[in-house]
Amino acid sequence: MCRRFARLGYLAVAPELYARQGDVSKMTDIQQILEKVVYKVPDAQVMADLDSAVAWAETTGAADTSRLGITGFCWGGRIVWLYAAHSPKLKAGVAWYGRVASSPSDELHPKQPIDLVSELEAPVLGLYGGADDGIPQADLDRMKAALAAAKNPSEIVVYPGAPHGFHADYRPSYRPDAAADGWSRLQAWFRSKGAV
Repeated sequence: MCRRFARLGYLAVAPELYARQGDVSKMTDIQQILEKVVYKVPDAQVMADLDSAVAWAETTGAADTSRLGITGFCWGGRIVWLYAAHSPKLKAGVAWYGRVASSPSDELHPKQPIDLVSELEAPVLGLYGGADDGIPQADLDRMKAALAAAKNPSEIVVYPGAPHGFHADYRPSYRPDAAADGWSRLQAWFRSKGAV
């Protein structure tokens, strides 16, 4: 993804968000990676790490963080919503199939995106699959209603028949039409919100 953004002229950064939890490069089982590493990362740590990545980008002389955008997929899609509620510097976010409501809250993950709608500092475009077994349509409907009630300019787009991971061109879940449309929408969203 960083290469795709670089080709569009962005300084794109993919910060290492799991280093304190373990070395995922030595793990091959996705369930093990999720349970032993990803799900153990506190949201507060992720927000601090993203803030540090932005601070680093500011030191490069190559970044204009007054036009800051963020995107993420799956777990990272949820993080996009959280960072949009966290960072006043953010101009726009694009969340690809990130959970908005059904994840259980706990000490490491005290709030879900639906809990933070009134705190969003930047608009988020949510891109979701209508056939995603892990993100119920009812959650997306609740999120849409919460955004509308808060008069928040964020939007949610659902691709009928698309499963979770529809943008991952290296997986059987890949859906070229939905992926291409989502990528086009991402670029337009960033342009229209000042993240270009």
